[in-house]
Amino acid sequence: MSDQITAEYRIEDLAHHSGATVRTIRAYQDRGLLPKPQRRGRSNVYGDTHLARLRQIADLLDRGYTLASIKELLEAWDAGRGLGGVLGLVAEVDGPWTDEKADRISRAELDATFGGSPDEEAVREAVELGVLEPIPGTDGEFLVPSPQELAVAAELYAAGVPLAAIAGHLKELRGQVEHIASRFLEFTTEHVFARYLEHRPPTDADAAEAASMVRRLRPLAQQTVDAELARAMRLFATRHLQHHLAPHAPPLPDDEPRPVALPASTIRAVQALVGPDNVAAFIAAATEREVQSRTLDALSSKHRQSSQVDQRP
Repeated sequence: MSDQITAEYRIEDLAHHSGATVRTIRAYQDRGLLPKPQRRGRSNVYGDTHLARLRQIADLLDRGYTLASIKELLEAWDAGRGLGGVLGLVAEVDGPWTDEKADRISRAELDATFGGSPDEEAVREAVELGVLEPIPGTDGEFLVPSPQELAVAAELYAAGVPLAAIAGHLKELRGQVEHIASRFLEFTTEHVFARYLEHRPPTDADAAEAASMVRRLRPLAQQTVDAELARAMRLFATRHLQHHLAPHAPPLPDDEPRPVALPASTIRAVQALVGPDNVAAFIAAATEREVQSRTLDALSSKHRQSSQVDQRP
């Protein structure tokens, strides 16, 4: 049987085939991310292993890994622990979390959808929110990541809701949904995924099993939110309808829960202080204490003003 022939590359050829620059390849060598080339006379010779490694690095960078974390993963792979499961887990998490397909819309179609009059401020805000993504090299064409979301905005606008109000509502809703997603991830990590992620990086087998678990649990968050949203809408819509149709509508109960959007950084700080399970109680207690403090300050100020009036000649 003849020996297998492997390709050999000069550094310029390796750069051409991998898409990396010569400078980047040398930087990866200096960082220990890329094996050293073989020396042939006065030339350095690279092989298919170098090309495969460069492609792995590029793939991991695209997935958001830092060079430091990539080095850890590659060292684990070189030690025989494998990267297949890890990359499979990353691909599973990075994959689409919805069956919805992105669409395109021209500026003329967009203007027609929202009343026919161009609104530059509304378009700018939609781009900032990621509802629209300008497509480079086109004449005002946009990618629509979620056609359903844009369709909802169009229906609300047709019903008489101003575009500014729709954008403000989306910002508030997004903050609340991101909090729900964060809590679901914390919950599943604590009770499901912690056992698969004990090692850094996880073993190939653990990562592959975790990827399979992601596929199983992927729809659960949306199903739970859909069910709870339907329950809440039925409850509150009925109350609001009764309130507005009653001849002498009583005021809504003062103890009715009201959602409040808080910055994610605030939630994380409170979690670090009191733990995830006590966030709501801590925020409620802190708010109550602040209200009581301001009430006492107001009473004290009123008392001082009254005393000053009494002391006047």
